[in-house]
Amino acid sequence: MIIAKTREEIELMREAALVVSKTLGEVAKAVTPGITTLELDKIAEECIRDQGAIPGFLGLYDFPNTLCMSPNSQVVHGIPNNTPLVEGDIISIDCGAIKHGFYGDHAYTFPVGEIDADTEKLLQVTKESLYVGIRELKVGKRVGDVGYAIQKYCEDHGYGVVRELVGHGLGRVMHEDPEMPNYGKRGRGKKFIEGMVVAIEPMINMGTQRIKQHKDGWTITTLDGKPSAHFEHDVAVLDGKPELLSTFAYIYEALGIVSNEENEFRQKALVL
Repeated sequence: MIIAKTREEIELMREAALVVSKTLGEVAKAVTPGITTLELDKIAEECIRDQGAIPGFLGLYDFPNTLCMSPNSQVVHGIPNNTPLVEGDIISIDCGAIKHGFYGDHAYTFPVGEIDADTEKLLQVTKESLYVGIRELKVGKRVGDVGYAIQKYCEDHGYGVVRELVGHGLGRVMHEDPEMPNYGKRGRGKKFIEGMVVAIEPMINMGTQRIKQHKDGWTITTLDGKPSAHFEHDVAVLDGKPELLSTFAYIYEALGIVSNEENEFRQKALVL
């Protein structure tokens, strides 16, 4: 069952989402060759707690850390470790936080230094597909409309769309209804309603869509060892249309990127 939120609850969820956004912005400053994912994890935990929030992933389903850190061919759910990042890597950083009893949860895939052109295109198309999907999140449309839009956009570029891992509803628990696959058929699935909040998160592979889980019970990698990208936003349905609760603006500020990609999904300007 989809749980609709009041406007007051959605504003509390925006605060939780922005805890994550600010944390990813701080982490962005430190994503450089030579740093370990455990060091990045420590930065994130301190930043979340400094904002009066609680790490949302730490201990969730017994996950051992604050961040899911998934480099290169890892799709999602990688566990931070002491291996340094190197020039040319990419790394999906997925972060969650709890504030006011609500979860924020979103992700960004970072280049580590300079990356090759093919991998850069994968990141670009995956991020673009996120917004392609968000545009479909309107009252009266359905889960399949979002999934179809993401799937078509990515497959038209020759990429594999992961089937086993999906986005989800978000609220007082991390995973609510509805599940939000990144594939589907138009007009199929649960219908979107006013006040719902979801995490939309394309997980897109350069090669095959097929994946495998490692013995640690968490780490997911592409079956062919090619890179995978992952971007995620928290989005509410307000006045019948999508409203971003999260933002990449803090990341862009840290990295010196100028972008207006989020403007169409905000009823009022974001103040950093």
